[in-house]
Amino acid sequence: MKRDKLASAFAQKNWNDLKTNDSWAIFKIMSEFVEGYERLARIGPCVSIFGSARTPEEDTYYQLARQIGHDLTKKGYGVITGGGPGMMQAGNQGASEGGGTSVGLNIELPFEQSSNPYIDQDKNLNFDYFFVRKVMFVKYSQGFVVMPGGFGTLDELFEALTLIQTEKIGSFPIVLVGSDFWKGLIEWLKDRVLDKYKNISPEDLDFFRLVDTSEEAVNVIDEFYSQYLLKPNF
Repeated sequence: MKRDKLASAFAQKNWNDLKTNDSWAIFKIMSEFVEGYERLARIGPCVSIFGSARTPEEDTYYQLARQIGHDLTKKGYGVITGGGPGMMQAGNQGASEGGGTSVGLNIELPFEQSSNPYIDQDKNLNFDYFFVRKVMFVKYSQGFVVMPGGFGTLDELFEALTLIQTEKIGSFPIVLVGSDFWKGLIEWLKDRVLDKYKNISPEDLDFFRLVDTSEEAVNVIDEFYSQYLLKPNF
């Protein structure tokens, strides 16, 4: 009888009931992958912008993320964000103001997260599972622009670095924006993780670039793809 109840819940898309059983939850996970693949496969070249959901609009970094989003669209890239407020909204706002594609990959959270108004209506996706959402970021982004943020931003950054380091994915540009925010972490990586404890190789630090302006951020991505045949086609 429990199986019948779960089958009914799946048919009616009552995902909360499905979450009570691990084997049946696989169908919800599959549905998120299928929807994500089908909708994102059509968006063309995009760059993901990451950063804190807590950054207010008057913050200097918010305005910088907004400018980066705008400038990326002028180079032919769309913008993907986590779909929420703060830095994510800034990236989508800039893309919208630049007349480019603006994608939001939202996640259901108990706080902070709701879709921002600058996402293209047909490109606003919602996820329950962080790991599915992160696959979409990596699979459909031609680069990561990482603004100041918290645990979620660091998680997305270090997962991308790990996948490149272990050659699970091909290298792509990762741009850290804001020397004042990132310099302490970079010094720690050099002084402790690399030099003292030998936990990474010197070349691993080449997987990312540190910049302070929109022009620099966009140039890093453009320079990377100038070596290949990718031509943004929006």
